[in-house]
Amino acid sequence: FIMISLIMAGGKGTRMDTKQEKLLLEYKKPVILHVVDALKNSNCFSRIIAATSSNSPETEKTLRQSGIEIISTSGKDFVSDLNFVLKQLDDPVFITSGDLPLLDDKIIKQIVENYNSKNVWTSIVITNTFLDSIGIKSEYTTKNKEYAFSGISLVNASQINNLKSIEESIVVIDDKRIGLNINTKDDYELLSST
Repeated sequence: FIMISLIMAGGKGTRMDTKQEKLLLEYKKPVILHVVDALKNSNCFSRIIAATSSNSPETEKTLRQSGIEIISTSGKDFVSDLNFVLKQLDDPVFITSGDLPLLDDKIIKQIVENYNSKNVWTSIVITNTFLDSIGIKSEYTTKNKEYAFSGISLVNASQINNLKSIEESIVVIDDKRIGLNINTKDDYELLSST
């Protein structure tokens, strides 16, 4: 089946407290390019699209230079940006945030195998116990606080009208490659020490 990949890359990255755009921070190369290369190398996607906004002009430039298709969003917040893009798509979509520097093609293939068209929305989550064990604290946890969201979801976009009434399925994958995303300076320092 045909699947599209969508990189969310329009955030402000305000918690990093740095002038440089968060997704361009270097870990051997800019963080966003680790995500791009992993998606390309997985050979799972017919298109790779990035959602960018006026918050991330340099990131957008870097993505364009890598041949990534751009959809410009308002940059208001993650949910409205995501909603805006998904309304324009009709295929299954692999959504990832742009700040997962350890992402690789193998874990992407493993996640794509979990796609089930009956589920409108599948979030890939990680147990907080696992995150604690690798020194990561996530603010984005499920209601029961047992799991944290990885920033990766599998979505059947043809079933989406808006994000309000969606039943969410979850798949638990405890893996550092999707567990380490960069939201704070501490996360970045942790990355630099891996």
